[in-house]
Amino acid sequence: MIRLFKVKEKQREQAENANGGAPIKKQTAGELRLHKDISELNLPKSCTITFPNGKDDLMNFEVSIRPDEGYYFGGTFLFSFQVSPIYPHEAPKVKCKTKVYHPNIDLEGNVCLNILREDWKPVLNINTIIYGLYHLFTEPNSEDPLNHDAAAVLRDNPKMFESNVRRAMSGGIDWIVCTGLECDIPPLPVSFR
Repeated sequence: MIRLFKVKEKQREQAENANGGAPIKKQTAGELRLHKDISELNLPKSCTITFPNGKDDLMNFEVSIRPDEGYYFGGTFLFSFQVSPIYPHEAPKVKCKTKVYHPNIDLEGNVCLNILREDWKPVLNINTIIYGLYHLFTEPNSEDPLNHDAAAVLRDNPKMFESNVRRAMSGGIDWIVCTGLECDIPPLPVSFR
């Protein structure tokens, strides 16, 4: 039986070489599953997916999310996805490339989303992750934070949280430092470029 597979493989290689084509790279199981996931994406209208390295590199892509409600309405947030060859047995690595004042995203872009960590299961897919990220912007979670200061402000003073989000999204603010309910927000620049 094993010889039969070797013979078939050798015949396929000879046929490829006879046609003058380069040998076809075999796709990993992770690439095949990711291709299926991407072909079946059902994204909200406010989300887009791009492949900065071209469509040949499916394992690295970016997702842009523009929340149409909530505190982050009007903002655009870019996430990078790095997918392991053993996907779906390992969750993709997701980073937020946009600096954002958010209880579930830290200043380095790390994202606190349970399905990217302890609740990941191989039955989940890219669509599920994108909807989870979208949900973080429509309903930020102060109970499981990465940015504890932002979470405390959201929990204890939602109006101040909304004000901090608006100021951070308006441009010119690279950071917001909060201690308790007091936030040190640098003043906005007088002129915008």
